[in-house]
Amino acid sequence: MRPIKEEEKNLIIYLLEKLNLNIIDYPISENVEEYGDVAMGSIGLGDAESSEYAGDLIQVEYMDSDDIAVVITLTKDTNNKLLDFDFWKVDFSKLIDYPKPEQLFFKTI
Repeated sequence: MRPIKEEEKNLIIYLLEKLNLNIIDYPISENVEEYGDVAMGSIGLGDAESSEYAGDLIQVEYMDSDDIAVVITLTKDTNNKLLDFDFWKVDFSKLIDYPKPEQLFFKTI
């Protein structure tokens, strides 16, 4: 576990706002869990032991500075709380630059 980074928190807030969801209903934990390949940037936002995946809230894409696509997914659990903030760089390489909101491309789920 580690404290959430400001850039992570700001991006999550931005995505929640795009969904017209209130941060009061989807509080962001101050501590997160880094997943497997830390270089990708995925983090756990919920209690991994008691939370079950219940769906994606939003999925966006981002082009990293090496022109490789990154798919970013914000998920929720069965308690309707934030679960994961998942980053998947399509060639499995390291994330070079953390995305800014204005760099995101929105996808339909």
